[in-house]
Amino acid sequence: MMTMNAEIKIITKDMTMGEIIEKYPFAAEVMLSYGLHCVGCHVNPYETLEKGALGHGMSDEEITSLLQELNDIAKTHKEDVKEAVDLSDAKITITKFAAEKVSELMKSQHKEGYGLRVTVVSGGCSGKMYAMDFEKTPVDDDFVFEENGVKVFVDLKSMEFLNGTNIDYTEGLQGAGFKLDNPNTKSSCGCGKSVS
Repeated sequence: MMTMNAEIKIITKDMTMGEIIEKYPFAAEVMLSYGLHCVGCHVNPYETLEKGALGHGMSDEEITSLLQELNDIAKTHKEDVKEAVDLSDAKITITKFAAEKVSELMKSQHKEGYGLRVTVVSGGCSGKMYAMDFEKTPVDDDFVFEENGVKVFVDLKSMEFLNGTNIDYTEGLQGAGFKLDNPNTKSSCGCGKSVS
């Protein structure tokens, strides 16, 4: 089963600049064009857009104009990303054994009913790493898959790299753990956690 939340998250003035840039990297250029040169500053991950804008002497009208421009571009950008991902072909599977292990972990962490968040993040020896965690609910634009009693949440950016992946759990002499069989990888590292 796959569903996708279609609603686009709106950029608001109470979001931190770090949060905005993380979700919408193009926003940095727009903010700079409005004179918000603190975009690269160590403070921006914690300062709200409104606080930063007021600190730079922007009026309420300028802040409203900035928000409008950011949201217009965000909407266009999200539509471009959606077109790049073939929604009819999107698929993540999880084996019965892996699903049982996920359920066991959820129970031991008192997170029954949560979903398994699977992402691709920068890092590792080969440039990208898989990350997994438990989340109560999906967020906007997530792909949601359900198989063998486990829900899997994947964001749009990670889905481009994870499409077609099968999640398994293996036990052997060198230890036990989750294994992602991803048809999109070009190479993987000996650590088993880093891919490219």
